Amino acid sequence: MSFLEYRIKTAPTGLRKVLYVNWALVLLLTAVAAIGWLMLYSVAGGNIETWAEPQMKRYAGGIVVMMIIAFVPIWFWRNMSAIAYGVALLLLVAVEFFGHVGMGAQRWINLGFIMLQPSELMKIALVMFLAAYYDWLDIRKTSHPLWVLIPVIAILIPTALVLVQPDLGTAILLLAGGAVVMFCAGVSWIYFAVVIAAGGGLVATVLASRGTSWQLLHDYQFRRIDTFLDPTADPLGAGYNIIQAQIALGSGGWTGKGFMQGTQSRLNFLPEKHTDFIFTTLAEEFGFIGGISLLILYAAIIAFCVISALQNKDRFSSLLILGVAANFFFYFAVNMAMVMGLAPVVGVPLPLVSYGGSAMLVLLAAFGLVQSAHVHRLR
Repeated sequence: MSFLEYRIKTAPTGLRKVLYVNWALVLLLTAVAAIGWLMLYSVAGGNIETWAEPQMKRYAGGIVVMMIIAFVPIWFWRNMSAIAYGVALLLLVAVEFFGHVGMGAQRWINLGFIMLQPSELMKIALVMFLAAYYDWLDIRKTSHPLWVLIPVIAILIPTALVLVQPDLGTAILLLAGGAVVMFCAGVSWIYFAVVIAAGGGLVATVLASRGTSWQLLHDYQFRRIDTFLDPTADPLGAGYNIIQAQIALGSGGWTGKGFMQGTQSRLNFLPEKHTDFIFTTLAEEFGFIGGISLLILYAAIIAFCVISALQNKDRFSSLLILGVAANFFFYFAVNMAMVMGLAPVVGVPLPLVSYGGSAMLVLLAAFGLVQSAHVHRLR
């Protein structure tokens, strides 16, 4: 009996699939989403219909999608990895010609019932493709330059398309998520050291070029760097958003001002208070305790994923789970660093908390893949 025949014969069916679902992970995801609903209700001034209710409906639909994906055998998703990557890549190209423009960027495709952001689909499609690639590749060839070049190209093509939109935040997440899968697959650390060193050298060269005849960035781009390093240099312009966010974070103290008592959000000082900067509302109303509680929930989700990956005997499943977990981590890490002033503002939402459709549905679909790997692992 071949390994595939054995997998099919021993696959859980019916009620056993329901029992094998990682329900603790579902509860953790729901707890995080519930925090988002509370914050969206608060920033809307106590109106549930503005943002909270649509977000609840999206989450309910996302959970249904997650369960459907979870009950499909993981080897089916492995076989679909290349197709998923190809479709996501075509959608990214389509954005350049038919994309909807919003807030100065062309990132969405209007499907009527939802504004689809193909770059969100690419995050999970890229992880699927890389996990399938390294599952197929002989482990002895993992660090061979030729076999390293293929995944690098697979990462750089969608990253370049996303940068053109422009969407620096998502481009960074694509690079980071792809790098994690490569590292977990066993690619030699020397490649990563070379890339990091080259990146550091590039940053130093760009900064050294300022004011010279060979200046590598425009003046306005250097001004953005100045604003990140010192937001108070332009408090009413480029530095306004981060200054207001830091005021909200600091004013919350240990326990916060109370639910729906945040002055920064209620008086509309906070920018994008229902999307990218929603963490500042949580910190202002519930203080350090509220912020650290959300972080603990996020950490628990990551821990469940890592444990599931370590327990799984299938290489594709393990790499897929770790890739999804890495993407999830970079999501909230970049967002929180951004609103605290530790990283430039790049427009990355807080997962399951910020208002939005594409990001939430794709994220829950990704966790559906995690559940599929968990449900169908050899026992």
